[in-house]
Amino acid sequence: QVRLVESGGGLVQAGGSLRLSCAASGSIFSINVMGWYRQAPGKQRELVATITNGGITNWSDSVKGRFTISRDNAKNTVYLQMNSLEPEDTAVYYCRMMDRGNDYWGQGTQVTVSS
Repeated sequence: QVRLVESGGGLVQAGGSLRLSCAASGSIFSINVMGWYRQAPGKQRELVATITNGGITNWSDSVKGRFTISRDNAKNTVYLQMNSLEPEDTAVYYCRMMDRGNDYWGQGTQVTVSS
């Protein structure tokens, strides 16, 4: 079993920055994909960005150029640096890990961007 713990959410003004972290623990397979998804009130959960253990990334067009995803394989941790935040980025952000057909989710962290 794998446990994912997110941190770094909060309240920020439009144009500001936040950095999210997600630490994985447990039976982690070295070949995996980690990433971030978000869910705004009344909307479906959507992809923000993912990154493989080899560094290959996949992005939502809505955050390209503003957000950066990275990971530290030695620490089993994935990061999301969010710059130039907009009120439309307000959502609960979830960490996700996929490996060997397994699919794990964190509990979510709230990001609120005020205008």
